[in-house]
Amino acid sequence: MHKSLKNIRFTIKPQKQESDRPVELARSLSIHPLTYQELPYNPEYSQYAGRLTTEKLSNASPDEQYWKTKQEIILRHTGEHPYEIYGPDALRLLQKIFPRDISKIKVGRCSYQFACYHDGGMITDGLLLRIEEDRYWFAQADGDMFSWYKANSEGLDVEINEPNVFISQVQGPRSMELLDKLIDEPIAKSWNYFDWAEVTMTNEKVIISRTGFTNELGWEIYFRPENNTEKLGDIILEEGIKMGMILTGTPSFRGRRIEAGLLSAGQDFTSNTNPFTVGLGRFVDLDKDNFIGKKALINSDKKCRSWGIRVVDGIAKKGRTLKIDKEVIGSVTSSTWSPYQVCGVGIVLLDSCETGPGTIVDVECIDGNFHKAEICTLPMYDPKGEIVRGINKEVPTKPEPWKGIKN
Repeated sequence: MHKSLKNIRFTIKPQKQESDRPVELARSLSIHPLTYQELPYNPEYSQYAGRLTTEKLSNASPDEQYWKTKQEIILRHTGEHPYEIYGPDALRLLQKIFPRDISKIKVGRCSYQFACYHDGGMITDGLLLRIEEDRYWFAQADGDMFSWYKANSEGLDVEINEPNVFISQVQGPRSMELLDKLIDEPIAKSWNYFDWAEVTMTNEKVIISRTGFTNELGWEIYFRPENNTEKLGDIILEEGIKMGMILTGTPSFRGRRIEAGLLSAGQDFTSNTNPFTVGLGRFVDLDKDNFIGKKALINSDKKCRSWGIRVVDGIAKKGRTLKIDKEVIGSVTSSTWSPYQVCGVGIVLLDSCETGPGTIVDVECIDGNFHKAEICTLPMYDPKGEIVRGINKEVPTKPEPWKGIKN
């Protein structure tokens, strides 16, 4: 552990209990080994997948972090938590856990996956990497997948391990330029979206993936226990700073992932929503052999009730704040300000599938007032994902304001 981390104390204030007695944490929270890079910037953290993830840093405003992500390059140490599924029956277990066909994933490729309960409600999502023929990593979002693997692995020759791997992301139009400077292998300009590879950085073998949570060009690095994480992290930051890179927290991701329609586990989908409800039905293979939740999903309503929202001159308040003619018609599940579209943006879950894109609503905003808003499709722009795939290399130099609600 880096010397600056040894004496750090992270305090979590529990909710007031009836007895007013101290409350013990059920399990300790682990911190990213590169957290020391964030400490000069008065960081604030939240709990995420059993780890701490950075919510705020004082080195840049939310708008500055957003524009750095969209125009240049950022570094973020994430809370995503990889678990390893290994053994002769690893594929068999994962076919049972996930609604997509895992057998199609080749070694060297990643795949977006989510898991459901037997009633079709969603547990969490994440990125599945096929490391070897019988070894997988699932870098999960918030949620307890470890127990789910264990509970459903009875009778299978498979091991569920904690590989103690931590993830950082480099995102933005200049991310591949930095990668090209850092690694020996000439793959930065040739590898495909959702590839992963073991490469050489500062004479160390590291795993990187052509992925991220911004829908901008980017890559992620997986720090394994055998890596000198401090050396690697410091060279990434040092070389990145020369290109204008900054460390960021959640604000750099929230706006872009909302605009792109990337859903947040526990917010935009929960155990009370199925994949079809939130627009993820395309990732469910109902022709696949039996998987957990299949029967419920076959019989479920396939209509989507999750959409985007653009707000006139305000940031929508999360919760059941959407109204038409003073009647509540749904919930805001994610919300922020878009410096690029110059309006509030969010993700909503409507009560009825009869309401959809183009509908004008009133939404309560964080300023305490109701503002006019319009339900819209997701993603809000770049529908073919050409930015994240490196096809569209045009970097915006100024905002492109939403034209607002037409009278």
